[in-house]
Amino acid sequence: MNGLRFVVIATIAATSAFAADGESSSFPFAAVDPAHVNVGGEIGRRIDLTIQKNLLVIDVENQFLAPFRTKQSKLFDYIGMGKLIDAAVNFAYNTRDPKAVALKDHLVTELLATQLDDGYIGSFPEGARIRDVFDEHEIAYNIHALVNNYRRFHDQRSLDAARKLADYLMTNFKSATVGVDPQLVCKIDIERAMIALSEACGDARYRDYIVERVGLRDWKSPIDEVNNGKYSSADGHAYMFMNMCMAQADLYREHPDASLLTQSHRVIDYLTKDDGLMITGTCGLTERFRNNQETVGDVGESCATAYLIRLAHNLLQFEGNSLYGDLMERTIYNALFAAQSPDGRSLRYYTAIDGPRKYYPNDTYCCPGNWRRIVAELPEMIYYRSAGGGVLINLYAASTAEVPIAGGLTVKLRQETGYPNSGKVVIVVEPSQSAEFPVTLRIPRWCESATVAVNGQTASELAKPGDWYSVKRTWKSGDVVTLEMPMKTRLVRGRKLQAGKVAVMRGPLVFCFSPARQAARYPVYAGHGADPAEVQRSVAEAIGQTKIDWATLSEPVPDATIRPDGLALEVRGWGPASDRSKPADLKLVFSEFIDPTGEQTYWPIEDPKAGVDDELCMGNVVEKAVDSK
Repeated sequence: MNGLRFVVIATIAATSAFAADGESSSFPFAAVDPAHVNVGGEIGRRIDLTIQKNLLVIDVENQFLAPFRTKQSKLFDYIGMGKLIDAAVNFAYNTRDPKAVALKDHLVTELLATQLDDGYIGSFPEGARIRDVFDEHEIAYNIHALVNNYRRFHDQRSLDAARKLADYLMTNFKSATVGVDPQLVCKIDIERAMIALSEACGDARYRDYIVERVGLRDWKSPIDEVNNGKYSSADGHAYMFMNMCMAQADLYREHPDASLLTQSHRVIDYLTKDDGLMITGTCGLTERFRNNQETVGDVGESCATAYLIRLAHNLLQFEGNSLYGDLMERTIYNALFAAQSPDGRSLRYYTAIDGPRKYYPNDTYCCPGNWRRIVAELPEMIYYRSAGGGVLINLYAASTAEVPIAGGLTVKLRQETGYPNSGKVVIVVEPSQSAEFPVTLRIPRWCESATVAVNGQTASELAKPGDWYSVKRTWKSGDVVTLEMPMKTRLVRGRKLQAGKVAVMRGPLVFCFSPARQAARYPVYAGHGADPAEVQRSVAEAIGQTKIDWATLSEPVPDATIRPDGLALEVRGWGPASDRSKPADLKLVFSEFIDPTGEQTYWPIEDPKAGVDDELCMGNVVEKAVDSK
């Protein structure tokens, strides 16, 4: 093979230490500085769209800053200032967009101007601080955002203000007045914020305070779906639960202790083995974990979607299981992107899988803020440094990156691909000097088979679904890796409430049916009457009486209705009034799940054996690495 070694690595990578940027790690993978990653493709388009059409057009003066200046918030008021600043910091750092940088600087400067002499930064009047429903939640994300601004831009005033705010919290927490049921008090992120502050300033007392206060190291609660109706308990609230998992992961990153990942594994097992994961890669109903596969209504809170992506990103680094990359991909391209309007301006609190969807009316509050934050973090999830002294490509997207590897070397990578439309990915490798190291690729579980070639030479070993496929050789500038992943349209069998139904997928993309797009051609899907509920009933009835001839499902066709390079699938079917003894007379169009008018994802199917199981919900099988050299 002319010195070329192809190594197929199964779902767990080696855990030997590696050195890069003067640091060592005992984890299989480490994140790459996002400032060295330039993202194009659909992920890059979404980042740009969010900056230009959402972040930069928000009325920050009246909606965000004014409440912190007046400090007159009332019970249940929540702004989400820290989330906005955190997103702005990462957008500014990653893209260096002058307008994003200017907005970030303005928000930080004006927020710090509202800090009181005692250290308080918030929107509540004296007497209602800290123990009101959302004040500590607001404080937590403000600390987190200010620490992030210090970490990214070396802004000492941000770190000083964060310490002063944390000191205020620690001094006044016990004496603060509790005016509501303590179960309703939201403290999400205070654990992570205080741990991040300790790391940034080198003062362990912030970490020690919060770890002891919440019993973080010993938190082992099971996932409680019902919890006797207590809405805010972390034991069943998906966003809260995964935030606690992330806080334990922060401790694990400093001092690895397997017990600190027990809760994270509990979440992943619940999702992949106990029907908690939805077809679009999200989870939950009305903010709480659910495993009955309900798809209508308040499904898939955007906060839970964001934290699932973030949790998978961290577990991928700690454990090297490719399942986490598959989860990230599914969730990003479907649940996450569907929560944004095509023009970028509007965001969703929930994104129903079946039935009508609606946008959240405000720019404030938790879900819009967490949605912006996770989109700003996506550049960190494409490339990783590997323990083998090389690089991992986790997400496929037109992009470039400069990655430090072992021995003081750097390697520039360029992906040329139309992913997720196409499964062909061309990767140009340019090391700072010729050197031997591994370039590792994630082979998605949806891909039945894949081939890898270097400089036109195809490997004899097939890349298996769910594997890491690593090519170790002496690389020189201009070497080219070509990954071919055939994308077949597949019918994915539903579970629980969706048993006897299928959803349509191609590669990582879920497809849905839009009655609104079909109404002009087939008025039966337009509904009747002026009452929205009656219209919905009529449309749902028409859909329920439609039978699909799955054998006619087409290859994808271009459809720029929702995104510039979008796809659609066409299929024949019989409508409510069709003569089913004759060939199917309806031509239905399935659009990508991100279609804001999509209302039907699951369809009844007569043959219960038709379709395939969801490849992400067949159990998290851990296998040893296989060296096929």
